[in-house]
Amino acid sequence: MKFIDRKQELDRLRGLTRSSKAGVAVIWGRRRMGKTRLLLEWVDQHRGVYYAADESAGSIQRRYFAMALEQALPNFSKVEYPDWTTFFLRLAQDAKQAKWRGPIVIDELPYLISVSPELPSVLQKFIDKDAKEANLIIALCGSSQRMMQGAILEASAPLYGRADEIIKLGPIPIGYMKGALNLKTPRKIIESYAIWGGIPRYWELLEKNKRTFLEAIDRIVLDPMGPLNEEPNRLLLEELPSAINLRPILDAIGLGAHRLSEVASRIGLPMTSLARPIQRLIELDLIQRETPYGVNAHNSKKTLYKIRDPFIRFWFTVVAPRRSQFSQAVAITRKQWLKEALPYLFSIAWEELCRHAIPALSQGWDGEIYGQAGRFWHRQGLEWDILSESEDRSILLIGEAKWTAKPPTAAFIYKTIEELKSKGTPPIKRHSNVQLLHILFVPEKPKQLKMPQGVKVIDAKEIVRALK
Repeated sequence: MKFIDRKQELDRLRGLTRSSKAGVAVIWGRRRMGKTRLLLEWVDQHRGVYYAADESAGSIQRRYFAMALEQALPNFSKVEYPDWTTFFLRLAQDAKQAKWRGPIVIDELPYLISVSPELPSVLQKFIDKDAKEANLIIALCGSSQRMMQGAILEASAPLYGRADEIIKLGPIPIGYMKGALNLKTPRKIIESYAIWGGIPRYWELLEKNKRTFLEAIDRIVLDPMGPLNEEPNRLLLEELPSAINLRPILDAIGLGAHRLSEVASRIGLPMTSLARPIQRLIELDLIQRETPYGVNAHNSKKTLYKIRDPFIRFWFTVVAPRRSQFSQAVAITRKQWLKEALPYLFSIAWEELCRHAIPALSQGWDGEIYGQAGRFWHRQGLEWDILSESEDRSILLIGEAKWTAKPPTAAFIYKTIEELKSKGTPPIKRHSNVQLLHILFVPEKPKQLKMPQGVKVIDAKEIVRALK
């Protein structure tokens, strides 16, 4: 798949190579986000050297790293390096003599640290003195967020404060999906995103499988031989240290347990033992906390926990509960079970995308700009899908997200808007004279739709365009 998006990240990395001074970049984020692809794109443009660490012994990794540096520094691997201090000292000397500045990329740094715990301190001294004198450009990259925090990002870390650029790589926005996967309609884009999310690796696999929507999902995920059939387990196992012990929490949330008490009950553990595991899953970008819009985020009584990534949510909703059945079922049966789950997955993803799009969407409206939207639920059972306030808090946006299997009719839209209005306003703090803006979000809009003042209808085309 061609290199897409990541323009801002690439511009920041290029800024380091354009400078006449030494520089350090730190790139981190969840696995499958395309960190390696970004770094290779940068390295290839600037005659740099890329080295991917593994879990081999430190002495062997120095040999491998030295061999990688041969392409820029001839004869660098002809010497045996007894330790990392000697290695980096020689690197700085040879690079300075050759007038070569890099960039030098060390990918999967946590693997290197796991076998050479002294490395962060060695790198600190190298970056502070020898690399600076040689004007070297260095990039440190890793997927294990706990180890990247411990070595670089926390205030107590040896390398804290050394980075000129810190880039956390997140999912690719849905607005790039049409071009990357040749999807024809906004509806197909939303439906694809509800399964694959914005993870570049999943897009690559989908792009290689030129099949129908259901066939591609079955071949890549549902089939026991599919490359993503065990994906969540791999993500957890590849963390350092392994996070596979957190799997039961994801299973419980996938089965509908969203409150901490419900999760604890499902997995048979006391609530008090879940604080650290829950926090680690949040750090791994696998789950997220949600509180009602306008409610203090620290209000634990109203907190819900949701799977953050669309693909991981799909896997724990569809694959995890039926893995034994999938291993024995034929493709047609697997696809039938999948079809039964799709309306729920589409609706959840649609609602989230609509909320995320509000700030960007409102920039194209006349008048006020709106902040990040949220959801509100109440103990009586009432729920508002989308709430946001204008910057001056003079207008409250109240939205409803409806994902329909077929294009909605004008009659459906008028009826749904009246139902939304009749629900009233949520019990949140607001100005007494606040104006209301009601918005209905649907996959497609009928032609010649006439809306009164204070009412908007937004479709999937507008959402996709806003989220790019």
